[in-house]
Amino acid sequence: MKRTRHSAEQIVTRLREANAMLAAGRSVAQIIQPLGVSEQTYAR
Repeated sequence: MKRTRHSAEQIVTRLREANAMLAAGRSVAQIIQPLGVSEQTYAR
């Protein structure tokens, strides 16, 4: 399976979305599912 690399802009956008969701009171498990990343990746 071919892996895709995300651009820096895509990563920053997703992290901003995650921060907005955290500020809204959502848990990490609820945040990573729609973003399509694992909890380990999010923690990095």
